[in-house]
Amino acid sequence: MALNIKPLSDRVIVEPAAAETQTASGIIIPDTAKEKPQRGTIVAVGAGKKDHTMTVQVGDTVLYGKYAGTELKLDGTDYLIMREDDILAII
Repeated sequence: MALNIKPLSDRVIVEPAAAETQTASGIIIPDTAKEKPQRGTIVAVGAGKKDHTMTVQVGDTVLYGKYAGTELKLDGTDYLIMREDDILAII
């Protein structure tokens, strides 16, 4: 899916994974108790900085900090825009 937005510098746009709705034992988690996801898929990558090339690529699944990034809603879909430094690991 092509986005109409291009992140600048060392920023990336991440589509967060869906929050867990049920525990491993089958208990349904209510909306008020759901945890914010810390995993998502890269959908757009900036060009990087002069002294910093980008490590992640579009399509990579990544782990990021619980409160990393800025929430963004575009065409009815939720995204996060964050610096590449906020990404903890590529899965």
